[in-house]
Amino acid sequence: MEPLRLWILVLGSLIFAETSWTQAIDLDQQLRPEDVLLAEGYLRRFYDLNHRSRDRMPVRRIRSTPVMEEKVREMQHFFGLRETGQLDPPTLDVMRESRCGVPDVDNFSFYPEKPKWRNRTITYRIAKYTPDLTREDVEKSFRSALKMWSDAAPLRFIRVNHGKADIVFSFARRTHGDFFPFDGPRGVLAHAFQPGEGIGGDVHFDEDEMWTAGRQGLSLKPCYSLFAVAAHELGHSLGLTHSRDPSAIMYPNYRHHSSTQYSLSKDDELGIQTLYGKPTKTLETQQVPKKCDQNFSFDAATMIGNDIVFFKNRYMWMRTTRATYWNRLSEGHSSSYLPSISSPVDAAYDIPAKGVAYIFTGHKYWVVQRLKMKSRAGSIYEFGLPTRIRQVDAAVHISEYGKTVFFTGEFYYRFDESKRRMDPGFPRLIQKDWPGIPRRVDAAFKLQGSIFLLSGIKSYQYDFKQKRVVKIISANSWLGC
Repeated sequence: MEPLRLWILVLGSLIFAETSWTQAIDLDQQLRPEDVLLAEGYLRRFYDLNHRSRDRMPVRRIRSTPVMEEKVREMQHFFGLRETGQLDPPTLDVMRESRCGVPDVDNFSFYPEKPKWRNRTITYRIAKYTPDLTREDVEKSFRSALKMWSDAAPLRFIRVNHGKADIVFSFARRTHGDFFPFDGPRGVLAHAFQPGEGIGGDVHFDEDEMWTAGRQGLSLKPCYSLFAVAAHELGHSLGLTHSRDPSAIMYPNYRHHSSTQYSLSKDDELGIQTLYGKPTKTLETQQVPKKCDQNFSFDAATMIGNDIVFFKNRYMWMRTTRATYWNRLSEGHSSSYLPSISSPVDAAYDIPAKGVAYIFTGHKYWVVQRLKMKSRAGSIYEFGLPTRIRQVDAAVHISEYGKTVFFTGEFYYRFDESKRRMDPGFPRLIQKDWPGIPRRVDAAFKLQGSIFLLSGIKSYQYDFKQKRVVKIISANSWLGC
């Protein structure tokens, strides 16, 4: 019986070896030569792969070299994939995604020593525009991207039109003078360089891509948000490397259907504050807005509890609605009453039935239940607003209809709070549907059956059932002026 057992073991080993060998051969045969070339180019560019013996090696064997497998595992680890070391379909799918041209590993020439800018005031210049967008849209996209970082750290950005600048934005095709040529449509979208002299801090965008200000347009080519890509590349210009967190701005791959690349994540904020510190608190020295100035206007307004709350810059006033205390007015820096919010408030609305208010700052909103309490944050795109919208100008909830109205520019959107989605047919023009109201609205709130819309120096009392303005007063009359 002993020889028989031995032969069974030998035969079993041979079958296992044959099966394993056949599986490896099958996997090799499934890989197209272009897949291997794509992977090798990807790993060379982003993971420091260096094949010295590649020239005489058959393409189908390149994928199985120890160095290649090690780099594939490194890439799979970065993107949270199963670490097989093989060029399996999920790995190749990630390699085909559009992305930033800066490598994902730390030991590369872009960022040898994690530098940062010594000065907190940083200049920038736009050297070359793209014909895909108007100059105004390009400039607005860059301003919005810069503001995201300056809101999170003590940085100030100043635009210069001529001469030397710390950060230079430009659009270029293929080889463009920096030893990192672009690869045509898709693939690498842009790249940026570490803080420093010369080319340091500069951001280059691939002109072969179709750039948008948020709208997809009618092009058959994939479109990319200039704002989203610029925000990512500016992180590199300030000294940040790539993040493994898919919700972070500094995640290397472009996400076509995700709102996370339009606002900083905790990971982004931690990274930029590790380099430059937290935003400087200037509340004590900040000048209090002159509320009774004849040109005074508001940034936002809402109800929180029994108070009408008005916002201007980083300051706020609270006027009680209780009849016996109607003339009582409290005021102070907004961070004293809203400790989670450090940026100026753009818009706000409240839902009395839920006992909450929504405060909007740039691409974020905050849910506030009571003053002087911590509040939780989210993205304005969760409401279904298009990504071309950089901020909300004003908002108001109409409880009778269960709708919330968002004003932005000359248009407004209507959100169904119960269905948690935008109503179809929007945006619509403010002046068409809100007769008597100016083309832009700065702030809005609802009180005792009327909607009050603040535009410039005027406050308009609007009967939303009859769709007409019933009274106009100066905006700062609400503050006793």
